[in-house]
Amino acid sequence: MAVTATERRAMDRALALATRGPRGVNPQVGAVILSPDGEVLAEGWHRGSGTPHAEVDALSKLAPGAARGATAIVTLEPCNHTGRTGPCALALIEAGVTRVVYALDDPGEVSGGGAERLRAAGVSVESGERATEARAVIGDWLIASRLGRPHVTVKWAQSLDGRAAADDGSSQWITGPEARADVHRRRAQADAIAVGTGTVLADDPALTARAGDELLPHQPVPVVIGTSATPADAAVHRHPHTPLFFDTHDLSAVLAELHARGIQTLFVEGGPTLASAFLSAGLADRVLAYVAPVLLGGSRLAVTDIGVRSIDQAHRLVVDEWLPLGADLLAIAHPADADDPDRTGPEKEGTL
Repeated sequence: MAVTATERRAMDRALALATRGPRGVNPQVGAVILSPDGEVLAEGWHRGSGTPHAEVDALSKLAPGAARGATAIVTLEPCNHTGRTGPCALALIEAGVTRVVYALDDPGEVSGGGAERLRAAGVSVESGERATEARAVIGDWLIASRLGRPHVTVKWAQSLDGRAAADDGSSQWITGPEARADVHRRRAQADAIAVGTGTVLADDPALTARAGDELLPHQPVPVVIGTSATPADAAVHRHPHTPLFFDTHDLSAVLAELHARGIQTLFVEGGPTLASAFLSAGLADRVLAYVAPVLLGGSRLAVTDIGVRSIDQAHRLVVDEWLPLGADLLAIAHPADADDPDRTGPEKEGTL
């Protein structure tokens, strides 16, 4: 049975409801329950870890038996496991729902399989409706769920000859105002922003997302990685969020801890040592390289040792976009092997 226009409209509503839920360890999911004649009976969304999932939240607003013969419209495949809450697939079956339309499959080995359970119980199931729109809502969660770590963007700014600073260490500013504004906009889209302790000591960054002198509404959680001590008066201590400090060079351990804290996206701001460590370990999912039309020469490379000893070991990238920003150029790229599900899973080790 094809998805109806009424069901498509209900999916659009479910996607809007999904965004009301918090970002974190669990996905943002919305649900709408339709009567057999297409009337909206109830709506729900997931409000965070330990709370009812979207389908159950919607069902809870109905009297016993009111969902019998109904259709459930859900942005993610109903789960099939018992954790802090019960299986949503079973809840729908027990409520008497006879049709389920959902957008995206649940990628979890334990939580997936809800569609199969529903079909086995005689429920009509349609998947893939508004999948692109649903992926825009929980794409970061899908990646984090598959990899067992946050999605990592590694950013750097460089001269045309690949330098991040002049030989005396000065680097403000290699790029122009348009490029710097773009960086702040992208910072505001991330859950967390990371630098190495060397960058803290050398540049004392605030790690905030700003528009001019004003803080943007969303601020990434600042993360400092490395074994050097951060001064008590460092600007990062004045960030709106309490900084997270990791006295380690084990990047995989850092990412695992951030993932456990519900951080889905990490923006690696630098410097060259930290950026190169993420690249070397294969832990970069996206690269942002801001290139300025200036020559600096010298030894201050934007990217240092990433473990490449011969050309056949080169880290191949696919450029998604070349974006002009004033006089500068931004290359947005991802690893050529990004479709390999084992490329950067939890077992991958990375050290700084």
